[in-house]
Amino acid sequence: MTKILDIAQVGHPVLREPTMELSLETLAHKETQLFIDELIATMRAANGAGLAANQVHRSLRICVIEVLDNPRYPYRPNIPLTVLVNPILTPVGNDTFENYEGCLSVPNLRGKVQRHCEIDVTALDRHGNPIKTRVKGMTAATYQHEVDHLLGMLFLDRVKDSRSLVTWDNFERYHQAQVAETVKQLVSRYGS
Repeated sequence: MTKILDIAQVGHPVLREPTMELSLETLAHKETQLFIDELIATMRAANGAGLAANQVHRSLRICVIEVLDNPRYPYRPNIPLTVLVNPILTPVGNDTFENYEGCLSVPNLRGKVQRHCEIDVTALDRHGNPIKTRVKGMTAATYQHEVDHLLGMLFLDRVKDSRSLVTWDNFERYHQAQVAETVKQLVSRYGS
């Protein structure tokens, strides 16, 4: 039976430790596959756009990403369910954009972060098959956010100006319309 896991909150040491790579043997274990199902179920139950293993107290280099008409991110383009194991991200070019980010481990707070517009992704899927792809725009920002978790980083570490920090309510009230416009421009330029 798939259960919903407890999400670690900012200040918990597990969020600051780099995660461990998985061998193909460990990835194939029944327990690891069940954990991936629980990670996905927990992300969906919390209306997250992604969730990393260390956010649910497991120091494994696994994250899941999915955006399907998410009520927390109504302005974001959809991303099909993606499981990344041992991901490596490489920026493509120097173009960046400013993105208001939030996090299930930092509830009720958002802040502006610079993200690369395009990244190359190398990883394994949940079955150990290689993934090699390029992602762009808001999708690239989501991947970068989740892989930062696996490196022991929070979006707060990337906020350059603490004056950009806002509560969720104030983000919706004062900033969401502008963010939606920025996302629209990114989608028009990068397709995602």
